[in-house]
Amino acid sequence: MDEETFPEELADALVGVQRLLRRRLRAGLTVPRLRGAEVELLRLVESRPGIGVSDAAKELYLAGNSVSTLVNQLVKEGHLVRETDPADRRAARLLLTEKAEARLGDWKQRRVALVSRHITRLDAADQEALRAALPALRALAVTLHEEAEET
Repeated sequence: MDEETFPEELADALVGVQRLLRRRLRAGLTVPRLRGAEVELLRLVESRPGIGVSDAAKELYLAGNSVSTLVNQLVKEGHLVRETDPADRRAARLLLTEKAEARLGDWKQRRVALVSRHITRLDAADQEALRAALPALRALAVTLHEEAEET
């Protein structure tokens, strides 16, 4: 692989893995599936309980009205609770419901099991290459995040 095609090949591989993970995890669901943006918002609220809608929009690089729509849907479906911020009565703070916590927990377990099954199918050299690539992939994510914040 040459320097010229490496960025495209890396991006294609990452997108391909993510697409296949989503498809495989959707298979066998007994509840209506959540859209990608809904899952991202739930995961963000899980990691930052009490986050506000505008901060969530900034973190997810979505328009505020798009996140408001997602919040309304997730509240209606029983996945999010919107509480008034005691410091600013006009602002809302988002929290997961037990239903959402259980759903995210199940999703994480199924994702770990799926990825683990397929990692064990790889030879030791490929497994080690994936482990060694994690710090670089995380650093790439940080630079992409930083650039997005600058714009």
